[in-house]
Amino acid sequence: MLSGCALASSKSMPYKSWYLGFSAPDYMEVWIESADVVDIQERIFPRAVSGVASILRPPNNSGDPRGWPKRAGIGGGKYVTGADLPKHIYVRWQSLVEPQTYQMVINIPEATREIMRKEEKVFCAFDGKWITDYREAISIRLVPGGIARVWVAGPCLTPIEVTTVKAVIDPRGSYEGTSGGRHRPLSPVSKAYVEKFGVPYDSW
Repeated sequence: MLSGCALASSKSMPYKSWYLGFSAPDYMEVWIESADVVDIQERIFPRAVSGVASILRPPNNSGDPRGWPKRAGIGGGKYVTGADLPKHIYVRWQSLVEPQTYQMVINIPEATREIMRKEEKVFCAFDGKWITDYREAISIRLVPGGIARVWVAGPCLTPIEVTTVKAVIDPRGSYEGTSGGRHRPLSPVSKAYVEKFGVPYDSW
């Protein structure tokens, strides 16, 4: 069923591929078990992204994980090569500070895809030039409690928030129940922060 996905053309968008990125607040470490994509042609791209979400761990507890970013970055991830624009994104992840395993489906409406197709002229401070840019990245921020906020973003364009999703706990636990209930360990820096300050659930 999945054969030929990587070779299919992506005709509905004005660029070759789109980016799927994940981030988490300072110290609130996340391990993405799987982010699977279904594009608008109903093709499945399993494990389009997996691994660590982008995060900062400033020393001496000097970071601040509270609240949502004023300007979201695109996060750590990958280009979804061969896919058309997304229709659904299924994510299963471990919130390591709790620890808990969550799963969710993010439905991407046509209005969001229209934003991703729209070109804009923008001055890019990175190279000091006016360019034609697209919001070709979907940026997902995962926070404790199973909440995910989603933006579409481009290298030089202001991100646009498109939805917030409340995930559900995966009753199977980590790795679909194959790990004996064990989650990945927190780093020492994050563990020290959480032991001193706790998890700021109310800020999200």
